[in-house]
Amino acid sequence: MAELTIRRRSGTTQCFTEDLGNGVELDMVLIPGGTFHMGSPEDEPGYEDYDGPQHEVTVPTFFMGRYPVTQAQWRAVANSPQVKQKLELEPSHFKGNDLPVELVIWDEAVEFCARLSRDTGKQYGLPSEAQWEYACRAGTTTPFHFGNQITTELANYNGSSYNNGPSGQSAEKTTPVGSFPANAWGLHEMHGNVWEWCADNWHENYKGAPTDGSAWMKKNDEQSCVQRGGSWDNDPRYCRSASRLIYNRDDRSFNLGFRVMCEAPRTP
Repeated sequence: MAELTIRRRSGTTQCFTEDLGNGVELDMVLIPGGTFHMGSPEDEPGYEDYDGPQHEVTVPTFFMGRYPVTQAQWRAVANSPQVKQKLELEPSHFKGNDLPVELVIWDEAVEFCARLSRDTGKQYGLPSEAQWEYACRAGTTTPFHFGNQITTELANYNGSSYNNGPSGQSAEKTTPVGSFPANAWGLHEMHGNVWEWCADNWHENYKGAPTDGSAWMKKNDEQSCVQRGGSWDNDPRYCRSASRLIYNRDDRSFNLGFRVMCEAPRTP
């Protein structure tokens, strides 16, 4: 892995920054390794059968993008030479440098990571489901990293009520990254704004799932992949830490983006 300098930010948060050129940067936050219970309990409001069964997973240390990939970051990487396929410079429905990129299929997100890996000498990729949920929870066990309830002051979703809680005003579009409070590990917009592609193929439940934090892939190249986090036009139950969604890997949607992970340097 290429040499990197880890710095502290916002108290105990540790991160490094990739310079993508022309003033565009990518903040990568250190996610400390640990063990957690993945999935939601059956009595959690909004629970679906594919959110369980809860199981213990041990996740090694890694880095996660502070925000979902923005349109400025996408453009910076999409301008570099292709690895396997072309990337459109302006794929998104909602336009803005600081808005999350959307209308990106799974293979294009993987291509973005491949170019970023080549250009930086580090190992970038889409997070596994386990990495994503572990990073989202940041040590919490509640439906959301900020507690048992959600409001439109804490996340960008459709504003409807969760478990008889308050309703709010929907933005009816994506919002600039960093508009909502970060979790304990310094990650923003893990709930709402855009769904985020994960590396895993879709499975109907967690029976037989890996317990080491790795992506759960099928032997044949399945077309169905996993998204996490909910989006600006979803009910709040879909924004829970444990909520999952299935898309075909070639599906495009203006509520679907991604964020990247980076492998931590190995120690001798």
